[in-house]
Amino acid sequence: MYLITNGIIIQPEGLLEGHEVLICDDKISEIVPEGTTQKSADLGVIDAHGGYIMPGLIDIHSDYLENVASPRPTVVMDLPTSIFETERELLTHGVTTIFHSLSVYKENLMDVKAIRKFENVQKLIDLIDLIKRTEGKNAHLIRHRLHARLEIDNVHLVDQISQLITHGKVDLLSFMDHTPGQGQYRDLEVYAKTMRSYDSKLSDKDIERLAKKQQDAAKLSIDDLRHIADLAKERGIAIASHDDDSTAKLDLMQELGATISEFPIDLEVAQSAVDRGMYTVMGAPNILLGKSHSGNLSAREAVDAGVARVLCSDYYPTALLHSMFALHREHNLSLAEACKLMTINPARAARVDDELGSIECGKKADILIVREVEEQDRRFPVITAAMVDGRVVSRSWYPSLPSRSARFAYDAQAMTEELVD
Repeated sequence: MYLITNGIIIQPEGLLEGHEVLICDDKISEIVPEGTTQKSADLGVIDAHGGYIMPGLIDIHSDYLENVASPRPTVVMDLPTSIFETERELLTHGVTTIFHSLSVYKENLMDVKAIRKFENVQKLIDLIDLIKRTEGKNAHLIRHRLHARLEIDNVHLVDQISQLITHGKVDLLSFMDHTPGQGQYRDLEVYAKTMRSYDSKLSDKDIERLAKKQQDAAKLSIDDLRHIADLAKERGIAIASHDDDSTAKLDLMQELGATISEFPIDLEVAQSAVDRGMYTVMGAPNILLGKSHSGNLSAREAVDAGVARVLCSDYYPTALLHSMFALHREHNLSLAEACKLMTINPARAARVDDELGSIECGKKADILIVREVEEQDRRFPVITAAMVDGRVVSRSWYPSLPSRSARFAYDAQAMTEELVD
């Protein structure tokens, strides 16, 4: 058992001070006024030293694993090692549940990476499935889930995707369409600029040829999309649309059962998605940059307009925690409201909020202790302790924090050793 005390608890409805969190086994057992819980030899006490006690972050859209597994376009590192190293990095950023967003392309003409070949994607899917099925009994620090991103030009993999869903390997499904002239690349100048960022030698004619190739490629039929979506819905898997650029596309995706709109292109579409009850997802890197890297809707603008429901790390996990505090300081969002964007809201969107996403009795004890350090007149949020499934999986100490911060927990064995000494 653990008791987390002397901190400010961030809950969906606001901040709770003067209370402590009791953890039994893998769950939050009680939230009670400080001093209520009787200390005992089998109770580990974690002193938050005035920091924030908040839920672990839930990231429902991240392709960071691809970057670790494929640090160069033609290189694929050992995949089990890549997962281990990815989770250690994610944990330092506060991510305790990750939905690895693996792309199932037919042919990606822009970001040609060996890791995105389906045989490699399949290997990663199988590894994630094994980790998920042995959760709590394996060597992993955080929760791993699969967000299968299906590009609609992948007409030859309908059976494979259907089997993945049927066999319980998919935890979140999204339909993507990167065809130039719509969606993320409705502005062909943005498409051309993106293509040149991958290959500066491309001429205008080369780009026109590539755009036409993508535009002319066969696409999944509405029957295929409906078949895959129905399989997902039967198993309670949330469905997301991607780069929505019109209300007509939202109509289609809602007909298929989508409840999430990832990266809506403009404010009007984002507002329409929210009005329909969909969870809109924006990128946290967009918050830190102050704009979309592809020239679409600014996440800050979406937050200010009240149409951002979820923040994800997309390609930069560092951005999540820093975005939370940036929105609080610079956009007058309460810490509780900013925290919801990366905890309870993504949990609800991905339909895991019965166990995750908030500090409430009966939920899994996935908890962070967050403090702020100062450097050159700036303040940075840092994670001094992380807990997953009621186990302390990480802790750190910064020289500028009180020395006692380095020793925050005492379990029964440690207490016995001190008494012997």
